[in-house]
Amino acid sequence: MTATLADPVSEVVAAAQQLLTRRTGAHVTLVDPVDLGGSGQAIVLRVRVSGNLFQLPRTLVIKQVRDTATDTELHSEAETVGGSSAFLREAASYQFTTALATDSRPGPALLAYDLGARLLVLSDLGDASSITALLKHSDSASVTNSLMAMAQALGRMHAATAGREDDFAALLRRVGLTHSSDGISEQIPDALVAVPKMLVKELGMTDTPQRVLDRVERSGRLFAHGALRAFSPSDLCPDNIIVNGEGVRFLDYEWGGFRDATLDITYALASSPGCLCHFDLSTERAQAMVDAWRAEVVGIWPQLADDRVLASKILDAQLIWVWMSTYWFLPDDHTRIAAARRHHLSVPRSEALVSRWRILFEQAQRTGDHDVADFAERVLASLRSKWDR
Repeated sequence: MTATLADPVSEVVAAAQQLLTRRTGAHVTLVDPVDLGGSGQAIVLRVRVSGNLFQLPRTLVIKQVRDTATDTELHSEAETVGGSSAFLREAASYQFTTALATDSRPGPALLAYDLGARLLVLSDLGDASSITALLKHSDSASVTNSLMAMAQALGRMHAATAGREDDFAALLRRVGLTHSSDGISEQIPDALVAVPKMLVKELGMTDTPQRVLDRVERSGRLFAHGALRAFSPSDLCPDNIIVNGEGVRFLDYEWGGFRDATLDITYALASSPGCLCHFDLSTERAQAMVDAWRAEVVGIWPQLADDRVLASKILDAQLIWVWMSTYWFLPDDHTRIAAARRHHLSVPRSEALVSRWRILFEQAQRTGDHDVADFAERVLASLRSKWDR
């Protein structure tokens, strides 16, 4: 991170100063902008508040979406038109999470916003380490502790937001979004049809059994429905997760919304299926994460105390994640693949897809679902044959 003096940065700082001056009723001067590395067309800066304004912290983070967003990894084109839908969803998400109790808040607090200027002013989480860096460079015990803390943080967020979907929908309407559908769920009907054809074309497999297709279709409903609905930032790539003195925090809420909570804990277990990040989890470490998450949410969803119920729900979530990951990354879509390879834990798509189908196969075996296990084993063998792994 380096100090930044470019003109667009000056414009963002000036816009934030005007916004905060209107909000506080006192002249606000922001100095020493530092580029925090926004994605797409977003500029994200840390700034210092000059003077002693008691209404504001000493440092702030400002984010402005300057132009058309270009995220193509997870969400539908309809969600990204003009970047406006993503920004409005992020603004509503930060309003929602800022209203939570501090110990349940999953990320920074929203201090001010300007919908017209696509500008957010957020609390500064301070010096923090990314989960990415911890997974790459820490010792085994530290990695385990970080992953357990991440699972617990997800569980606290889920427990605090379960049953509040109507509140979130009201905030979406207030910022001008009339629907709350998940961008991934809109892609599932196409993926149900496309993936079997991909498996034939790319891997030379025979037709996908109808029992498996029925199970995938059922699993896909976790995005739009599901019995364990809670708020999720949705983009849980390791690059968007940090650890500071207060614990684990999640960043970037452009796709924030409600979905079945098992999709969040399973996102980590399935090796970040929305991008090409990869980190091997032992069976013991994965189970420890599930148990840590369950401890936070079982009071809200007591059915999860049953190991068989929990294992079946985890398998459902893993199945749809692996299916969608195959939909996104098995074809030779070089633009999508190149974007995903910019992530800090990214691996070749061959390694990522082999790992994800292996994880699914092992979970299906443990759960005793022979239909999914047999099919996953066939796909896994075909992937290995294709890439000689």
